[in-house]
Amino acid sequence: MTLCLRNRQRKCPIDLRLLRRILRSALERSFSASDYELCFHFVPASEMAGVNDEFLNHIGPTDVITFDHSDSGEKLHGEIFICPEVAVAQAREFRTSWQEEILRYCVHGLLHLRGHDDVRVVDRRKMKREEDRVVNELKKQFAVARLSRARLK
Repeated sequence: MTLCLRNRQRKCPIDLRLLRRILRSALERSFSASDYELCFHFVPASEMAGVNDEFLNHIGPTDVITFDHSDSGEKLHGEIFICPEVAVAQAREFRTSWQEEILRYCVHGLLHLRGHDDVRVVDRRKMKREEDRVVNELKKQFAVARLSRARLK
């Protein structure tokens, strides 16, 4: 079981130790994952825009991009790129916190690795319901607001 968290951005000071605890709990309880090799990359908008362009042919940064490296359904093996700058903007739009948005993106990426898709409307709704369920469970267990190590400037 490998869970790697890499923070290459400086806009949002993330408590990676707390996030690791939250993600391990989610993997165990919500995803029943006993075998995984995952890396979460927290990247600046410029890097996310580059990944988005190179791999998805989309212009500009996005919130989360998931790369599934597994060759079977048993083991979760992948990389999840997350842009905290987008989380800040979307938190304002959805009237939530950037910390909750970061958690939501992590869960969203894990759902993709479990086979969920959000291309078709019906699938997107199903995925969103599951995402909400997992995020709400985690918010009951953990003080998500404490994912921030300091105030944003």
